[in-house]
Amino acid sequence: MNDASPAATDPSLLPAATLAQEIAARRLSPVDVVDALLARIETLEPKLHAFVAVYGSGARLAAEAAHKAIRSGHAVGPLHGVPIALKDLIELEGQITTGGSANWRTRRSAVTATIARRMISAGMIVLGKTHTVEFAYGGWGTNQHMGTPWNPWDMATPRTPGGSSSGSGVAVAARLAPWAIGTDTGGSVRLPAAYCGLTGLKVTIGRISTHGILPLSTSFDTPGPMTRSVEDAALLYNLLQGPDPLDPNTRGILPADPQPTLKRGVRGLRLGRMPAAEREGVAADMLAAYDRSLDVLAGLGAEIVDIVLPFRFVDCVAAYAIVQAEAYFNAGHLAQDVSLQLGDAVRKRVLAGAKVSAQDYLANRRVQQDFKQAMNHALDGIDALLTPTTETAAIPLAEVDEDKVPSRFTRFGNLLEMCALALPNGATATGLPLSLQITCRGYDEATALRIGHAYQQATDWHQRAPPV
Repeated sequence: MNDASPAATDPSLLPAATLAQEIAARRLSPVDVVDALLARIETLEPKLHAFVAVYGSGARLAAEAAHKAIRSGHAVGPLHGVPIALKDLIELEGQITTGGSANWRTRRSAVTATIARRMISAGMIVLGKTHTVEFAYGGWGTNQHMGTPWNPWDMATPRTPGGSSSGSGVAVAARLAPWAIGTDTGGSVRLPAAYCGLTGLKVTIGRISTHGILPLSTSFDTPGPMTRSVEDAALLYNLLQGPDPLDPNTRGILPADPQPTLKRGVRGLRLGRMPAAEREGVAADMLAAYDRSLDVLAGLGAEIVDIVLPFRFVDCVAAYAIVQAEAYFNAGHLAQDVSLQLGDAVRKRVLAGAKVSAQDYLANRRVQQDFKQAMNHALDGIDALLTPTTETAAIPLAEVDEDKVPSRFTRFGNLLEMCALALPNGATATGLPLSLQITCRGYDEATALRIGHAYQQATDWHQRAPPV
């Protein structure tokens, strides 16, 4: 299902898969697409603050080149001419990459990230870089010095856009880009997807190369698609995944094409319902949407199974120590320099890593392995675990407590090296998006996408657009 037809007068409203089809069929020019998106960015960006940089002239030149190549029969692939936005952790040689830090406003990249190279080689057009939480270290989407993007679902009250891929979430939700790249260390693809009404895929560690992406925690960092549908997420995931000799985590990991299984439906799959105890503290509207989602999937032929988990989601605290230690390794020298302009909350998080001893780090690594084994045993015979993505819809920024994180339902996926898909499954009484999370075993992205696609074929929550 698409939220706009190919005949739509404004190409910026078309989903990525539809754009790709229309461009490939020569019914739509990449030039018209880029012009429409840049015009929308010019109109809405002063309010939404999704982008750190917009590559207007470069994007237009790339669109002209794509137009000529496609018209002359020299298309390099099915995504030739389709624009995309990149989180400002992703290096592009010669361009500024700030990592969300005001201290790096003039920092120019010396390399191009593998995933950016793959997209450009496929003929895709980079519209610009999107805002991120400083060093990608935060779940609310806030940035004290570079500015916080405005969640477009409430144009009167600033609400959390979700972090750390906040700008990517806002850009895609507001139709400033058909899709974008985020990164997920504890939920930072899924959280902005949830708060902004998008589909976000958190891949298994090593599935997509992190070469040329500024690191937070190399044990957990995973780049992934942020899109308006599962169809779009699968399309982009299929391009980005696969081994990269520049990223040791990807060596020996064979690519898995989700397309053959995407449309197989869910009949015969066994899907785990989260334990009743995990419902505590979750907003009533979120739980109602969750229960309706399970009913939809059951109606499509899936078996909903009550399961017993070996631990509570809040017990996955080993992830904190591991991330703290690795974040301090990567950014501790910056946080220790009091002359540098770091966000207060981010500096505090980074410096906390100085207190994690080698013994603590290795002990938490052992806990990680024990938890992985226990979860694998609990999910024996279960194809996916279903939970809400967040406890509530997006809250006002004035209510954000920077000492807390909204990653109760997301962090365990990173700790246990699983993959997960977040997708919209309802709305609050005031119209804010609600979200379902589908978590699968590591390297089983195809099943997560299959379940999500079946759900979206039966519902239309992913077709809703914010009031902008």
